[in-house]
Amino acid sequence: MKHNFERFELKPFLIEALASKNITLPTEIQERLIPAIKNGMDVIGQSQTGTGKTYAFLLPILHRIDITKKETQAVITAPTRELAGQLYEELKKLTDFSDETIDSQLVVGGTDRLRMMNKLKHSPHVVVGTPGRIADMVDKQALDVHHVEMFVVDEADQMLDMGFIEDVDRTASRMGQELQMMVFSATIPEKLKPFLKKYLKNPRQVEVQPKTASPKKIQHWLVPDRDRERKELLINVVNALNPFLAVIFTNKKETADEVYAALQDTGIDADILHGGVSPRQRKKVMKRLQDAEVQFLVATDLVARGIDVVGISHIINYELPTELEYYIHRVGRTARAGWDGIAITFYGRNDQDSIQKLEKQGISFVYRELKNGEWKDIEKRNRPRMVSTRTEKAVSAPKTGGSVGKAKAKPKKVKPGYKKKARYKKAKEEQRQRRIENKKRK
Repeated sequence: MKHNFERFELKPFLIEALASKNITLPTEIQERLIPAIKNGMDVIGQSQTGTGKTYAFLLPILHRIDITKKETQAVITAPTRELAGQLYEELKKLTDFSDETIDSQLVVGGTDRLRMMNKLKHSPHVVVGTPGRIADMVDKQALDVHHVEMFVVDEADQMLDMGFIEDVDRTASRMGQELQMMVFSATIPEKLKPFLKKYLKNPRQVEVQPKTASPKKIQHWLVPDRDRERKELLINVVNALNPFLAVIFTNKKETADEVYAALQDTGIDADILHGGVSPRQRKKVMKRLQDAEVQFLVATDLVARGIDVVGISHIINYELPTELEYYIHRVGRTARAGWDGIAITFYGRNDQDSIQKLEKQGISFVYRELKNGEWKDIEKRNRPRMVSTRTEKAVSAPKTGGSVGKAKAKPKKVKPGYKKKARYKKAKEEQRQRRIENKKRK
């Protein structure tokens, strides 16, 4: 039976490598981009995680490497060390099947600069790394990119968010006029377009949308915080789960540190990963993840697009992401490679707009609550009422026209018993003031 990748006429070792991994059918993005990249065209691949884009560029790049030339022919950049490391590992798995040596080198921060410079002296055929360290090696003349024919910018929108596009631009500007540029990104923001226009000539642009907003095997649970301390809620949820591996997402590294400390204080074995964690510690955490030695990982959105670990059974969103597109990136870490997954999201009374936007994208949520250690579905009438952000703005905005002062508008939806509590609080305050006045008189 003819192998489905054979029609691309790739080198035999690549077909053999794919067969060893039981990969027989090309994904949509591979189907549409491998021939174009193989023929030297500039490409823009717009797709979410899990669409097979890594092999869409690795296979044709390795096919085109000329091992008789002792010069760097391809450079592949990724926004984080973890993602660059994973791309490098995938590349090595493919080149291990080649009878002829295809030299490659990982170039990332957190490693000894002089040792890295020495490793680059022999001009590896392929360099994979982060934009900052690659630009640094080019500036130091340790990496010669004048002969580079193929340049990949992976997760370009994240590069833009993290401020790395300038480093990518600086490196690309040192490469030859006939450079083939390959850009892969989940989204194409306006601010990225000048870069694309500068370097890409009549690119083949392919947009691959997942059939659903997130994999079908993911269950999406919404868990109300009911104005409770979320760390306490998290501890209860964590104790009720028995995940193979759960990733707990926060929006800020300071929050991640607090959540991690709370888990540690309760005796729960967890690790933490965010931009403030030292390179050495990040490597240790990644190894523990790969070796399935940790059950809970607290992380920021660095991980949502920065790592690919098989076996993540649960995602816990300690809070909804500030940028809602990251919800899809976060939950996309689970239900991979045939696994099922559960995404649990804590929400409060101000999250209604965000939830509605996600529902419009096709996310089907189930409202659940933990009662006496057991998960229960919440009937609609028992769900906590939530205030939309539009209502909040109406309440907090000052009046226009007339005297300036606090707005008198009241939210349309209020928590049951709110007025009674407000009256009680006011009465207590008046009673306290009367006591103070009585003491003064005495």
